[in-house]
Amino acid sequence: MALIELRHVKKEFSGKNGKITAVNDVSLDIEQGDIYGIVGYSGAGKSTLVRLLNGLELPSSGEVIVQENNVATMNNAQLRYFRKKIGMIFQHFNLLWSRTILENIMLPLELAGVPKSEREKRAEELLVLVGLEGRGKAYPSQLSGGQKQRVGIARALANSPEILLCDEATSALDPQTTDEVLDLLLEINEKLGLTIVLITHEMHVIRKICNKVAVMELGDIVEEGNVIEVFKNPQEEVTKRFVQQELEPEEDTKELLQELIVENPNGLIATLQFKGDNANEPIISQAIRKFLIDINVVQGQVQQAKEGAFGSLTVMITGEKSEIEKALSFFKENEVGLEVIHRG
Repeated sequence: MALIELRHVKKEFSGKNGKITAVNDVSLDIEQGDIYGIVGYSGAGKSTLVRLLNGLELPSSGEVIVQENNVATMNNAQLRYFRKKIGMIFQHFNLLWSRTILENIMLPLELAGVPKSEREKRAEELLVLVGLEGRGKAYPSQLSGGQKQRVGIARALANSPEILLCDEATSALDPQTTDEVLDLLLEINEKLGLTIVLITHEMHVIRKICNKVAVMELGDIVEEGNVIEVFKNPQEEVTKRFVQQELEPEEDTKELLQELIVENPNGLIATLQFKGDNANEPIISQAIRKFLIDINVVQGQVQQAKEGAFGSLTVMITGEKSEIEKALSFFKENEVGLEVIHRG
């Protein structure tokens, strides 16, 4: 049984013009140890979906089952105990500015009635875990954005949760700091076996640490699956737009493609998509040796995802049409994705 199960979940809010559906008939499973990404543009419903997981919102219909508990049927006392096992980190840190870093981390333990000596010991351990050893007496105003988020992560881990919810946790950070925080979350997932549900509008975040992803649009899950599969073969238009954030050619590459088409009107331009084992295989050189063709690499990149490598190459293939077709068949036989951009 999955750690988190959503079955036909709908969440509606009342507005001036009637009911607004924020989450519409969503079903998904999140397994123990997953780093599960939920990606969508603003208004897609992803923040509401995450709030359903810890009972901050209750479904209008459907079932939210977390650790075999139906969230909607819990009373207040049961919900309070349940939420202790679910940590949450936020986009804007939500730290108390009048408290030191150590005191911020101890806050959930203080609210839970844990003795002061135990609170301090646990907070010091967490400072080491998030890379802030020795900074416990500092105040939030003395820290960088990345350090504040590390404090937020430490505080979310104070009650030793089994699930960590991340609501746009890196959106307020610069790219380098974002990568540092994502590396920390990946380390926590591996060290503690913590299940992480991460919502974002940035496909880079999904690519870097998630093993599974669900794409939301207007309250619906429109696509889901393993991250590498979704990157390699996106089905829905919204997913394709997200993937293009990572793989879109630069403007100068587009200009070069146009020049190549003019100079080689009989050539074929295609994008080859690689994943897993074949991302590091010499498929291009094998094709050149095997068939009477030339291949000119126009643009390419290989990205590293949590579950392995994937990437794409945009190439121009020239030669006799029959040889080009043989080469295309060869790529397909070797499980290389193929999208023909121009056929001369």
